[in-house]
Amino acid sequence: MTYQILVTCPHLQKTIHLYQDKLAEKGVEVEVPPVVQQLSEAELLEIIDRFHGVIAGDDPFTAKVLEKGKNLKIVAKWGIGMDAIDLKAAERLGIPVKNTPDVFADEVGDVALGYIILLARQLHKMDLSVRGGGWQQIPGMTLRGKTLGVIGVGSIGRGIVCRGVAVGMSVLGYDVREIPESVQQETGVQPVGLEELLQRADFVTLSCNLTPDNYHLLSYPQFEMMKNGVYVVNVARGPLIDEAALVAALVSGKVAGAALDVFEVEPLPGESRLREFEQCIFGTHNGSHTRDAVLRVNELAINNLLAGLGVEGYCKNGS
Repeated sequence: MTYQILVTCPHLQKTIHLYQDKLAEKGVEVEVPPVVQQLSEAELLEIIDRFHGVIAGDDPFTAKVLEKGKNLKIVAKWGIGMDAIDLKAAERLGIPVKNTPDVFADEVGDVALGYIILLARQLHKMDLSVRGGGWQQIPGMTLRGKTLGVIGVGSIGRGIVCRGVAVGMSVLGYDVREIPESVQQETGVQPVGLEELLQRADFVTLSCNLTPDNYHLLSYPQFEMMKNGVYVVNVARGPLIDEAALVAALVSGKVAGAALDVFEVEPLPGESRLREFEQCIFGTHNGSHTRDAVLRVNELAINNLLAGLGVEGYCKNGS
């Protein structure tokens, strides 16, 4: 039997040539549609009934999409977050969904620390000054002795904690699940409630999953709790932050600056008011994107796909 597979994850799309010959040997044919960040529900509805499996990025695999995918045997999520997939509908329809957990602690941890240092020292502004012929020297902030609040202390959150401790910060951690004693001892994180974290932190980072319960986790009341002049870093999911509330906090000065690798709508709309603030640093939902991580997660996602199709064998970097 020949299996028709849809690949929508941009990172795998760019490297799919490494795997296509081996997949073809296993009877797996791959289709790679044009994708900027993700396909829309309407785009998926037009094509999903032709496929036996998917390696998905952040596309909305809603109940409607899954119901129309009558041939689907597996949805293999490239990466960790499955908030765009209706897991209850998938279970009801008998479609397995597999992700690749615990894969980006170093990559996203590095990016989060990079954003923290940029905000503390304003390196991006000095770069722009020199490029424009200037010589702006901006007084920065020493990180040692400051307090970092990490919301979401899973594998990525622990990576951020370790990096904060390494530069001399005191680190508070909040998670909906109890932070194990072993993690506390290993990393130096101090577990606290969300309200206490927001009140005490000089830098607040988001590294938690997006769920129906934490949509707009940071909105007007939460920003009001924070210290004046706090910095906010989001390397998780855009809808965790109410962007209208963040704009208000930037206008008032409650938030001194923000580094956002993710947004409520991606790519960031041209009319977004966030673009007005030079104290904001923007990414392209790219925190996990290194060559090493892409190859590692490609392999995991492809093998999840093969297992879901019932195809024997193991695929490693095209071999």
